[in-house]
Amino acid sequence: MTGPVDPYVNFNYLVEIDGIARGAFHEVNGLDSTIDVIEHREGGANTTPYKLPGQTKYANIVLRWGMTIDNQLWLWHKSAVDGAADGRLDRRNGSVVLLDRRGQEVARWNFVRAWPSKYTAPSLSAEASDVAIESVELVHEGLDRVS
Repeated sequence: MTGPVDPYVNFNYLVEIDGIARGAFHEVNGLDSTIDVIEHREGGANTTPYKLPGQTKYANIVLRWGMTIDNQLWLWHKSAVDGAADGRLDRRNGSVVLLDRRGQEVARWNFVRAWPSKYTAPSLSAEASDVAIESVELVHEGLDRVS
């Protein structure tokens, strides 16, 4: 008989975009989906409506990281800004990968056809000594947990 299994920790993860491992993110949010509920009333069934699944909506994925010399996510956002007017949009697939204490993959969420809809530069203050945090918000067209 096996003993209880400890839950995984949430601080050991990496983000891959088009197969390139990108670590050192401070925070990742938005790995969720919601199915709209369609209420349908039928004559004679007056006590409660039937509830049917509607369209699935995916939350935007927000990546936050300590600013470094690496500006690849900013350049991707800039290409979306520059290409939006003429329909050139650099969509990319990616994954958020949860690792166990040994660094082995234990869960993976794949997202598809993503592009950066928002970039936020760090807040700056002469009175603070915090890490300069950048963020980018990715819109996408699907999320799947594959492991």
